Amino acid sequence: MAKEIIYTVFSDSRTVFRLNDIALLLNSTDIYLSQKLHKLVSDGLLLNLRKGIYAKKNYNPAELACILYTPTYISLNYVLARNSVIFQFDSAITNVSYLTREVEIDNRRIAYRKMKNEILLNTAGIVCENNINTATPERAFLDTLYLFGDVYFDNIGALNYRKIQGLLPIYKSKRMEDYVNRNFERNGQ
Repeated sequence: MAKEIIYTVFSDSRTVFRLNDIALLLNSTDIYLSQKLHKLVSDGLLLNLRKGIYAKKNYNPAELACILYTPTYISLNYVLARNSVIFQFDSAITNVSYLTREVEIDNRRIAYRKMKNEILLNTAGIVCENNINTATPERAFLDTLYLFGDVYFDNIGALNYRKIQGLLPIYKSKRMEDYVNRNFERNGQ
């Protein structure tokens, strides 16, 4: 059974798994599956990042961030910095979710910020690739304005104003429209 588990897990494109994910992959109702996985962890074949969450050794931390608390998607500073909208580096993976929480796993900081369900569950401006839900830079920009108010952005020119206008109705906020207009006016856009 151990070889079957390893073969099945390593054949899958995901790098992070819940116990239920592995059971589904194996089409198993084995009540001893968690004990078998614990043995694979002690043998160094899998990592146990948290109770019920297992990973390959070369797992993707962003994938872990999307599995810990669901629904969630990566957004805010993490997306904005990687798209040169802000220049401040922060190693934390920032997410929008149904709760506000910070966790550290395997020396990586993952931060979650609470968003209203009607916004969180709207998938406009969110891309899912390789089991990772990520906001577009425009959605991350709007999420940031919604959660933190009228903040400064280093390079607003990296954003598509039309896409922002298309996403604004998600937030149902006149205040957000004012923030967007002020930010783009300040930068001569």
